[in-house]
Amino acid sequence: MEKAYAYVLEHGLSDLSLRPLAAAVGSSPRVLLFLFGSKEGVVRRLLARAREDELASLATLRAESDEPGLAATVRRVWAWLADPAHAPLLRLWVEAYARSVSDPDGPWRDFAGQTVADWLDVLAAAQPPEERGTEAGAARRTLALAGLRGSLLDLLATGDRARVEAAVEGLARGLALAGSDPGP
Repeated sequence: MEKAYAYVLEHGLSDLSLRPLAAAVGSSPRVLLFLFGSKEGVVRRLLARAREDELASLATLRAESDEPGLAATVRRVWAWLADPAHAPLLRLWVEAYARSVSDPDGPWRDFAGQTVADWLDVLAAAQPPEERGTEAGAARRTLALAGLRGSLLDLLATGDRARVEAAVEGLARGLALAGSDPGP
């Protein structure tokens, strides 16, 4: 599984063909089909593996929350998202997210929705308890997530780190001003 996961981090999932994947992991297409039932089964398992990485990253981000507030969490999440070491996982995430939206009945099913819920949970945990259950609190974390997701797409597409990081910092400051976060 780890070899297959490394392969899709490098090559993506959209055009996955079992023959090159099998060759990369030292197996055969027949063995992959035996182990996973179908090509869709392979894709589902690889998406589950990517989700394991995502959840582990989220757990780390939660554990590192030494500075309270949504704005500080946006900055911390952005530092993780912008780290070039995470680019292969994030490109795979973008691909799977888009396919989940455009092909909701395929092996990508529920990937986007689960991802949104996971990230909103991280952002909610950064909010004061009295804000978490409010419509305004939900709107602030949705704005934060939308800003982070859009900034990630922009960074991956353009590589313009300075411009995108300035925008994320503006988002964080705006969130701090609009809510009950401590100042910037």
